[in-house]
Amino acid sequence: MAGKTSGLLADTPEPDEDPYVPEGSVEEVINTLSGVLDAVFRPWVADRFSLEWLEVTDDRLGMTRFDEGSNELVRRRKLRLDPGPITIGLHPALLQDQALYKHTFVHELLHASGLTIHSKQHDKLVSQIAPAPSLKESPLLQRMRDAVLGNQTVQSWTCGHCGFEWKRRTVRKPRRCVKCARPL
Repeated sequence: MAGKTSGLLADTPEPDEDPYVPEGSVEEVINTLSGVLDAVFRPWVADRFSLEWLEVTDDRLGMTRFDEGSNELVRRRKLRLDPGPITIGLHPALLQDQALYKHTFVHELLHASGLTIHSKQHDKLVSQIAPAPSLKESPLLQRMRDAVLGNQTVQSWTCGHCGFEWKRRTVRKPRRCVKCARPL
């Protein structure tokens, strides 16, 4: 199954090495999930997942794929059965940023554990185990932001009140003028 491809990370070289499991991450995820009712695949996840690289043209940093079909997966979730083989795919660009690699791996391992929906609980657990690096700390996130901004038609913002114009540095439109602080 191919992912979205717009080429944000397409200039990433093909890796020579296989993806790796960050040290202690699996145990930490399993221990943290103790008592989490939605983590129905927790007892099996450590033995059932395998890692692979995504294509360099893929825009996703990670993905989790259950090899069983969706109907079978729903059945196994309800009955709390072994999920079968699980594949976690990681983008090769993550090799450039170890903190983001671990964050993405933990995020995908939580999906593999049964937390398949991006919920507040999922976000809280990922942040607790492997917090995402800030944009300032992550060269990969900066590169992705620059690629997104480079493709935008609007390259600067202009205030309708004071006429001040400034270069675009964020993906979102600002709410207020940086000079006069009036709403845009």
